[in-house]
Amino acid sequence: MGQILQQENSAAGIFCWLKANHLSQALDLPLTKDVLGVVASLARVDDDNLSRLLSEYLGVETMLAIVCKTFEGVKALEKYDGEGVVNSRTGLHLLGSSIGKRINGRFLVICLEDLRPYVGGFVANDQQRKLDLPKPKLQNGECPPGFLDYAVNLINLDRRNLSCLTASGHGLRETLFYGLFSRLQIYRTRSEMLLALTCITDGALSLDGGMIKKPGVFDLGSRKDVEVKFPVASGKSNAPVTYIQTEDMIKKLEWERSKFVEDMQREQQLLDHATANFTRQA
Repeated sequence: MGQILQQENSAAGIFCWLKANHLSQALDLPLTKDVLGVVASLARVDDDNLSRLLSEYLGVETMLAIVCKTFEGVKALEKYDGEGVVNSRTGLHLLGSSIGKRINGRFLVICLEDLRPYVGGFVANDQQRKLDLPKPKLQNGECPPGFLDYAVNLINLDRRNLSCLTASGHGLRETLFYGLFSRLQIYRTRSEMLLALTCITDGALSLDGGMIKKPGVFDLGSRKDVEVKFPVASGKSNAPVTYIQTEDMIKKLEWERSKFVEDMQREQQLLDHATANFTRQA
């Protein structure tokens, strides 16, 4: 959070300042209800080196992207006048000016409901609901030496962000982070990564600093000093798997209940409309 707050005139910095000072809830605006947070604050990793690698790969602009559940939240962040010019008296721009800050330039916003989620299973009995992605294979059918895992499975999420965040019931791993990392592979060393070129489909990183953005695109040179990084996890949850499964089941039932209520309200509106039409015709 501290690194984000240092970006004082960024949309992410302003949002996090408001959140840290408990002003976003007090204002009770649509954007504060729909915004989940900033990319850099929504996941943790196990060590600082991996944090630097993943953060450098994404870049500071993406790390500071604001994440919304729905497009309604995106629209609430910024509005325009009749000529398409940003109205600084609305949305996040208004909130910024209320604390003496102004957003400089553009900022990224990611809408979860518009992302194409991962379609597939999850690793069995895994508290983090990691994606069950097949390991890469060389032409001889073996997994490349030095392959550790996919980047999307090397981040840790809070339980509240694991499932049922979108209207279709998806969590952050299979929406946001699968969208950002796809099947980015992580290797132990650069030399092992280069030996696996034939089975790298969406880029790769190595713990000693190697980076392949996508097949055929290599990022060379010295590692950059990363301004904004994923925080390092202080420790893994000791909650038993059965507790996690029960919590997920309750969460899913609550989500299904909310969807049922929404469907009932929609059906009632249609019925009321049809009744009104019938009454007028009669």
